[in-house]
Amino acid sequence: MALNLRQIEVFRAVMTTGSISGASQLLFVSQPAVSRLLSHTEQRVGFALFERIKGRLYATPEAKKLFHEVEHVYQAVQRVNELATDLSENRSGILNIVSSPSIGQMLIPQAIALFRNRHPEVKLTFHCLNYGYLKDRLLSRQADLGIIILPMEHPSLQVTPLCSNRLVCVLPYNHELTRRGTLTLADLQPFPLISYNRDSPFGGIVGRFYQTEEEPLRPIMEVGSPQNACSLVQMGAGVALVDEFSVRSWAGTSQMVVRPVARAPILRANLVHVRTEPLSQLTQAFIAELQQLVRTQGYGLPDEETNISAGTGD
Repeated sequence: MALNLRQIEVFRAVMTTGSISGASQLLFVSQPAVSRLLSHTEQRVGFALFERIKGRLYATPEAKKLFHEVEHVYQAVQRVNELATDLSENRSGILNIVSSPSIGQMLIPQAIALFRNRHPEVKLTFHCLNYGYLKDRLLSRQADLGIIILPMEHPSLQVTPLCSNRLVCVLPYNHELTRRGTLTLADLQPFPLISYNRDSPFGGIVGRFYQTEEEPLRPIMEVGSPQNACSLVQMGAGVALVDEFSVRSWAGTSQMVVRPVARAPILRANLVHVRTEPLSQLTQAFIAELQQLVRTQGYGLPDEETNISAGTGD
């Protein structure tokens, strides 16, 4: 007959302490209760576990063999309990994060550093991916959380606004437009423009902005990301429209100047995860750290948005 965990626990306590009284103290139960459970255990296994000689208990050879296996079970249960405690206190585990490149250059690494200070035992993976790869990682459960600028639509994904920012213009440090405050798209027309493929999500945002302003979009070159555009602007190759997340990655540089653009669309950063699975406590703790960070850094919050731009992905 199989033993239950309570019988195993009583047997182990008697083996460890060498007496009924010691087992009762270890388990915080009465001595008669230990005696009854031990008797039931012997009946269930079908052989004697202890010999009683002059008022003392001596383990039988069978009991010693059984105890060896019981110790393995007990240690496994201990590991389960320790893991449960660690998980409840967010002390251990694995957290897999993916983000779009713009927000992944500065904001997410800052949040990860803060999170690691509070949860040093947690293992993290972090990858900056484009829209398609990021969505695939989430849907295949290879990532616990995605952070992406602009909306992501899929019936299996839950999208929650995190914060917002705008398109801005970046200029070489010695450009004549740096003498102005807020720029318009018309102001940019005389100068070489670095932009993006119109079929890309970010390029679509820029293209719709030009259409709304009734200005022709005539870039001298197309690049794959706002980070590429910022690098080229620093080299004096032209001017560009980028998101504020990318600009903050270049904070402190003296080779590039940032200017606001009139009527520029608002871009929203979203938290994305699989809709059908609850967030782990570790993921929730990271989200709380990230939300606090965007508040302290002055990013627009979701309830402050008035002009969310349509589109998908970074």
